[in-house]
Amino acid sequence: MLQKIGFLPGFNKQITATGAEAQWTGGENVRFRYGTPEKIGGWNQLGESKLTGVARGLHHMVNKSSQKFAAIGTNRILYVYSGGVYYDIHPLVNPSGTAITNAFTTTNGQKEVTITFSVAPGFVAGDIILFGAAGTFTSITNSNYTSADFADKKYMVTSVPSSTTITITMDSVETGSGATTSGGITYYRYYHVGPAEQVGAFGWGIALFGGNVLGSNTTTLTAPGLGDNAFGTGGSGTTINVGSTTGFPSSGTNYFQVGTEEISYTGVTATSFTGITRNARGSTRAAHSGGATVTNTSSWTGWGSPAANTDKVTDPGLWSLDNLGSTLIALIHNGAVFEWDADAVDPTGTRATVISGAPTASRDMLVSTPDRHLVLFGTETTIGDTTTQDDMFIRFSSQEDITAWAPTAVNTAGTQRLAAGSRIMGAKLGRNALYVWTDTSLFTMRFVGQPFTFAFEQVGTNCGLIGMNAAVEVDGAAYWMSDNGFFRFTGKLESMDCLVEDYVYEDLNTTSNQLIYCGINNLFGEITWFYPTSTSNVVDRCVTYSYLDSTPQRPIWYTNASSIFRRSTWQDSAVFGLPHGTDYDADTDVSFDVKGNTDGTTIYYEHETGINYVKGGVTYAIPANILSGDFDITQDKKQGITFRGDGEFIMRVSRFLPDFVSQTGTTNVELDLRNFPNQAAASSSLGPFAITSATNYQSCRARGRSVAVKISNTAIDSNWKMGTFRLDVHAGGRR
Repeated sequence: MLQKIGFLPGFNKQITATGAEAQWTGGENVRFRYGTPEKIGGWNQLGESKLTGVARGLHHMVNKSSQKFAAIGTNRILYVYSGGVYYDIHPLVNPSGTAITNAFTTTNGQKEVTITFSVAPGFVAGDIILFGAAGTFTSITNSNYTSADFADKKYMVTSVPSSTTITITMDSVETGSGATTSGGITYYRYYHVGPAEQVGAFGWGIALFGGNVLGSNTTTLTAPGLGDNAFGTGGSGTTINVGSTTGFPSSGTNYFQVGTEEISYTGVTATSFTGITRNARGSTRAAHSGGATVTNTSSWTGWGSPAANTDKVTDPGLWSLDNLGSTLIALIHNGAVFEWDADAVDPTGTRATVISGAPTASRDMLVSTPDRHLVLFGTETTIGDTTTQDDMFIRFSSQEDITAWAPTAVNTAGTQRLAAGSRIMGAKLGRNALYVWTDTSLFTMRFVGQPFTFAFEQVGTNCGLIGMNAAVEVDGAAYWMSDNGFFRFTGKLESMDCLVEDYVYEDLNTTSNQLIYCGINNLFGEITWFYPTSTSNVVDRCVTYSYLDSTPQRPIWYTNASSIFRRSTWQDSAVFGLPHGTDYDADTDVSFDVKGNTDGTTIYYEHETGINYVKGGVTYAIPANILSGDFDITQDKKQGITFRGDGEFIMRVSRFLPDFVSQTGTTNVELDLRNFPNQAAASSSLGPFAITSATNYQSCRARGRSVAVKISNTAIDSNWKMGTFRLDVHAGGRR
């Protein structure tokens, strides 16, 4: 007889598949709307360029001429996007430029160029250097490089051998004998932002003194050894040859030491390490001759070696972005705060500049409304002195004056130090107050006018924010992710019931907490947290809460581990009409504007655009799937067969009737049958059956004690929204 099968909305990963009868247990690239699962919408790449580094800040705004801008802050460069084009507006340490002469040194057969300065310029590895127009730079003696290779070009600094020298990496090797002199040229230094990833701080003084452990493995470096460059044996490739790798760890990311340099690797052969990265764990790259000792340091620290374990973490290069009218306000995490005028005569040709008189080191920033104060969190107690940065200190400018920070009797500037917690983690603008989180607590910050300007109240404990961007405010409520669960504040603090909580927290990289990014998609009533799993240093999974459809009786949560839906930032649809997000590719790639980029690249997407995704002008399918829990039957002489039974009877399935609210293309339906909870799906499982809008029913023949339903698609232009399926089932006995 035909029986309807219905499922509650959302995923339940807190119980087993057998316990999750009439519920969904997982899936990818799906959402729930009005209680029904459907494939998510598509997305389209905005512009043709790949941005340098990983985006860590995204903000939309409109100027007085109604021109729309998207400010995108990566860990290296601050961009604005407008009209399909990306513009570099990153602030410069030396806006007027600095002239250098005879500064370039090259070596035959090498791509690296050494630049020598008369005064220490302050670069660190990964910073951006911009060269000005050619000027007097006409040629480099004994080199194939010309002024065209440098003029108006940006390079990422490869290394900093000394306080007055840096190296950059060219596109091609030096074919000349090697330069020692050159003409003059002007350079500009970009403000430093931070690393692409959040990593432990290793090196001397980080952890306890080390020492050998019994059984530490050693081998020797095969001739000719290693050069002082970014590569492996002989100066090229990613392989280092040794006498033997016996006893060295062979899976995951591991480490060995040559001299004082730590090197990581991800694979081994009998006589080589592969997937190597030089100068790991904060060590310094150096040349090593053949026969040098190679020591396994994957799980120990030798005397005088960089520490292998640490409790100190280096935050990634984060941005806080907001706007005061047509002025973009941009803060580098633990750095300075800048302004950019979107109403300038040529805004996209103008760079952001330091806000005069503002603190020079702060953790977070926002503009309060409607009172229009610029508020800095975790900032300096003495303006301009970075050594006075206090992670719990708040400073706000005078009303509508971002240059007035000293409190006086005639302005509204002021300060406040919070007491509960050890550092301010983040802040969000709410309907009637600012929400300020420390690592342990939640405060509200309300504008009350003179003489106090703001009133502060602690409204939550044991509910700290896990990362700077792990909170949002929507419809008068704040939602956030803490170290110990998900929370909501609606005037009172609430711990949110989450049916995927263990799935998230048991596989969460808590040392990369600052990578977590929370965003709203108000078109579908969704709040999504993008986060890194325990084995990843980049975002590779997300969890979504449906704030419109959830009820106290049934909170709706769903997860996504799809490799194509990993977003480092997100912005809702208020300005551009559709939500936007950024995708990061950690592999080394060539960005559109920076040479020698080793930080990967970012692609900027517009979402909810059709049913496929477009990247680099190519259309790809969005594979989606959803899997139910197991359901079984019971038999009653009066009522016949019903689902949600006790598993007493084996069921025989002879056909099913698909039902989709909407469907295009082909949707696959599979029935997984098993007799026992821990048993793999039976060989008699049915499908996958290719279902189209013309399919009225699908004949099948199988038997099992329980059945699970899987809906999926893999092809371009396939889309579906599930309805109510019916199965033709019969009781087939107890064994």
